[in-house]
Amino acid sequence: MAQDDVYPNPSTSAGQGIPYVVVIQSDLLDGLATRLTIPLATLSYSGQVPSALCPLVNVKGQRLHALAHFAAPLPAKLLRKPVGSVAAQASALVAAVDAVLYGI
Repeated sequence: MAQDDVYPNPSTSAGQGIPYVVVIQSDLLDGLATRLTIPLATLSYSGQVPSALCPLVNVKGQRLHALAHFAAPLPAKLLRKPVGSVAAQASALVAAVDAVLYGI
């Protein structure tokens, strides 16, 4: 399971507005049973959000907001098959996490 891989959202209650999650956890921590993820929300679901905190990413031709302030661990066993990667957009995710943690 690679950092920046995108998976279908395992939550059935939020799956419609948040179709995917992206793993932001370092590959060095693969031995853990969980993965730190950021939900990826459709534009209609996310409403007005600050772009530095919720950058746009592209997954399978769909523009989604990465909701860094909702980052949460998920059991790795729920993340089965990746549908893509946002590694090319990783710097925006790192900046968003920095904004959550440090306000920068």
